[in-house]
Amino acid sequence: MPENPTGKEAAAEPQKRPGKGASPKRARLTREIVLAAALRLVDADGLDALTMRRLGQALERDPMALYRYAPNRGALLDGVAEQVIQELVIEPADPDWQSQLRKTAHAFRRMALAHPHVVPLLVTRPLSTPLGLRPPGALRPLEQILGLLTRAGFSPENALHVYRAYYGYLYGHILNELQELVVDAEENEALLRLGLHRLPAKEFPNLRGMAHLLADYDGEDELDQGITILLTGLQERLHPKAVPAH
Repeated sequence: MPENPTGKEAAAEPQKRPGKGASPKRARLTREIVLAAALRLVDADGLDALTMRRLGQALERDPMALYRYAPNRGALLDGVAEQVIQELVIEPADPDWQSQLRKTAHAFRRMALAHPHVVPLLVTRPLSTPLGLRPPGALRPLEQILGLLTRAGFSPENALHVYRAYYGYLYGHILNELQELVVDAEENEALLRLGLHRLPAKEFPNLRGMAHLLADYDGEDELDQGITILLTGLQERLHPKAVPAH
C-alpha cells in the first residue's frame, strides 16, 4: 500500500484545480448581506451612489436578483437607515433614566459621525414612510426610549413629548456639527480658517466677531451642554417643585 506523500513529495504533488468552466462558490445572499453592502456603498460614495446597478456590482450579482431583498430603492434606503439606527443600544430597564439618555445621546453622535452620509436619510425617510411600515430595527429605539421614560414615571403622553424633543435636539445637533466645516485646517487664524474673511464686515459683524468661538467648536462638549439643559427641564417636569402657599 503506497504511503501518503510527506515533506517535499507532498509539496511537489500537483494541486487540484477547478475545471475550465467552474467558478468559486459564492456565499448565499441574505437581506443582512445586501443591506451591509448598501451601507458600505453609501459610506464611501454618498446616497446618490446607491443604485441597484452599483449594489449589484459591489456584490457581484445581477441587479435583478437584489429585488428579492429590497423591492425598490425606497425599501433599500429604509434598510440602510435601519442598519445604522439599530447600532444604538438603549437599556429601557435602567433606573437612571437621565444617565441612559445622556449615554444614548453620545452613542447617537458617534453613530452619526461614523455614517455622515446616512444622517439626512435618518431625518427625511420617516417623512415618506408611515410609522407602522418602517422596518422593526428602525422602530426599536423609539420603543426602548418610551419604555425607559414610562418606567421612570412619565405618563405615556409626556414620554412621547420627551422622545420628540430629545430626538429633535439630537438630529439638530448632529446636522449642525456636520456643517461646522473648516476651510483650511492648517490656518492658525480663526477668521481665515473658517473662510469668514470672505464675508463683508458690515453685514456679518457677529459671525466675524465670533470666529474664535466658532473655530473652537467641540461637538461632544456642545452635545453634553445641550443634554444637560434638556435633562434639567425634564427633571422639573417629572417632579415639579411645590409652589408655596401665600
